[in-house]
Amino acid sequence: MPRGVEVGIRLRPGLPDENFVARALGNLAGFELGNLRKERLEWQVLWVETSPGQHHFRLVVRHPERVLDLGIRQDLAKILEELSDESHEELARRFAAAEASGLAPVALRRVDEPVDYWRDDFWNWLG
Repeated sequence: MPRGVEVGIRLRPGLPDENFVARALGNLAGFELGNLRKERLEWQVLWVETSPGQHHFRLVVRHPERVLDLGIRQDLAKILEELSDESHEELARRFAAAEASGLAPVALRRVDEPVDYWRDDFWNWLG
């Protein structure tokens, strides 16, 4: 099992202030997961550019000292599912409350994701 868990954060197109929403979702999920499991976890919230003008967000969570167990992905999915029901205002309020409770939020980190030409539809058209 790898040391970390990686999940995509897909937001509704045209969502206002999507950077805040992705940052809040990722930080809250990492913080609440650590509290739930009573472990110190580290996470990054990534703004992933897939092509010019196209991007999505990703959350990467890891334990600084050991490999994560198999149940962590299910716990994280449950937390993200719960957070996805929050309105923008509720998410902002929950984020502020978590900061008051000790959350040290991480900033969005921009990364480029190279195009995977083997999964490109061009190759399917040829085949």
